[in-house]
Amino acid sequence: MLNLPLKKGPARTTVLFASVLLIGAFVSVRWIDVSIRGVSNEKEVIIHEHPQRVEISFNCSAGNQTRSCPASFPKTFQGAEDDQASPVCPDYFRWIHEDLRPWKETGITKEMVEGARKTANFRLVILNGRAYLETFLKSFQTRDMFTLWGILQLLNRYPGRLPDLELMFDCVDWPVIHARNYRGPNATTPPPLFRYCGDNRTLDIVFPDWSFWGWPEVNVKPWEYLLKKLKQGNDRTKWKDREPYAYWKGNPDVALTRQDLMKCNSSDKHDWNARLYRQDWISESQKGFEQSDLSRQCTHRYKIYIEGSAWSVSEKYILACNSVTLVVKPRYYDFFTRSLQPIHHYWPIRDDDKCRSIKFAVDWGNKHKKKAQEIGKAASEFIQNELKMDYVYDYMFHLLNEYGKLFKHKPTIPEQATELCPEVMACPVEGLEKEFMMDSRVKATKETNPCSMPPPFDPSSLQAFLRRKSNSIHQVELWEKKYWENLNMQP
Repeated sequence: MLNLPLKKGPARTTVLFASVLLIGAFVSVRWIDVSIRGVSNEKEVIIHEHPQRVEISFNCSAGNQTRSCPASFPKTFQGAEDDQASPVCPDYFRWIHEDLRPWKETGITKEMVEGARKTANFRLVILNGRAYLETFLKSFQTRDMFTLWGILQLLNRYPGRLPDLELMFDCVDWPVIHARNYRGPNATTPPPLFRYCGDNRTLDIVFPDWSFWGWPEVNVKPWEYLLKKLKQGNDRTKWKDREPYAYWKGNPDVALTRQDLMKCNSSDKHDWNARLYRQDWISESQKGFEQSDLSRQCTHRYKIYIEGSAWSVSEKYILACNSVTLVVKPRYYDFFTRSLQPIHHYWPIRDDDKCRSIKFAVDWGNKHKKKAQEIGKAASEFIQNELKMDYVYDYMFHLLNEYGKLFKHKPTIPEQATELCPEVMACPVEGLEKEFMMDSRVKATKETNPCSMPPPFDPSSLQAFLRRKSNSIHQVELWEKKYWENLNMQP
C-alpha cells in the first residue's frame, strides 16, 4: 500500500484528490477480489468488478432435480477483440490443421457426419452456444460422461464463441477410420469421427481424454489438481536422490506388449535395471486407493511408458515426474504427444528388445547424469507449462472452432436428443463423480481470448520435423548397439 504524508491546507487536498483518481483508475481497468474473512464464522465475501468476467450460476437445489437446464446463461463472449494480443498456442496445436486436412477441400456435409455414426457412442450438437446430446451406446465406465462434462465447461469458459456444429464421438481406445479406405481416384471423403487417440494409418480426429476432468473408477482426480500435486511430488525427492532404476506400475493383462515388459523385472538370473509392479485395481479400490497416489510415484530416476490396448492416459502423469521417461516404441498418439522429441523430452525404447533396451537406457543415464536430468526436466516443464488446463481448453476450442468452420450445412437438433448442461449432468450424481465434477467446474467466463493458433506445417517443415525425430531414435539405437557389442567383448 502507498503511504502518503497528509499536510494541512491545499497540499493535503491535492494529495487526497490524486489518491482518489489513482484508486478510481485501478478499479476501472481490472477486477478486484476483496476478501473479508470474519473471525467467528470465517465466511468469505468476494466482490467481482471486472466488466468482462461473468460468474456461472449452478443450481442443484431441491427445486431443480428435474434435469432441466437454466433458461438463460452467458451466451456471448466479452473478451478482448484483438486476437493478436493473445499469446501463441503451444506448437502441438499445429496438429489440429493436420487432423482436419481430409475435409479442407470438401468441407463437411450432413452425410459425412452420419457416416461416423456406425461406432460412435454419442452425437453432440452445439447450437447458439447450447449443447444437445443424442446417445447411441453407453461407453466403458464414465468416459462419455466426463468428456461431455469437459465440453460443457468449455462452453461456459468461452460462451457464444463456437460456431454451430455437430460431432460424433467414439470413446473406445483404438482408432477405426482407416486411411487406406479413402485413397485412390474414386475414393470418398472419410467420415469425421472424434476419439482420444490416433495413429499413422487412421484419420480419427484426436480430442483430449476424459481424465482431464477426473477418472472416478480409479480415483484419478481432475488434472488441474493433479498437476500441482505432481509438482510437489517432484520437489519432494530430487532426481539424484531417487532410485537409479526404471519404474512401471500398471495392468499388464490389457496388452501382449505389457506382458512382455514384465519379463524385464529383476530376477536371480538378470537385473535389467527395471522395477515393475502389477496394479490390481480391484484390490486398490477395496483399500481406498491408498497405494495409487500418482504424485507419490515420482521416486525413480526413470519411468517407463508403454501402451495398453492403445494409447494410455498414464503418459501425461509419467512425463510430469521429472524422471527420464522411457517410451517403449508407441503406435498411437494423443493430442499433445506428437510434438515431443526423443532425447529431448524422452528416451526411446525398442519394442522388440525391451529388456536390453531398458538396461542400456538406465546405464547411459546413470553415467550421463546431467543430460539425463535435462531430459526429465524438459518433459516435466512441457507438461507443467504447455499442458495446463488453460491450454487443454484452448486446444478444444480451436479444434472445434476450425471443425465448425468446415460445415456445409446448418446442424439441427435430432429428435432423440436432449439438452445438456452442468445441472443436468451433475445434480443427479453422487460420490466421486459429483466431487470431481464440482472440482473441475468452470465457475466464470474467461476474460481473455484463447491463445492464437500457430500456422499449419508446410510440407518441408513437417518432413524436417519427422526426419529429426526418426534420426534421434536411430542415434539411440546405434548407441545401444555399440554398448552391447562392447559389453559382449568384455572377458
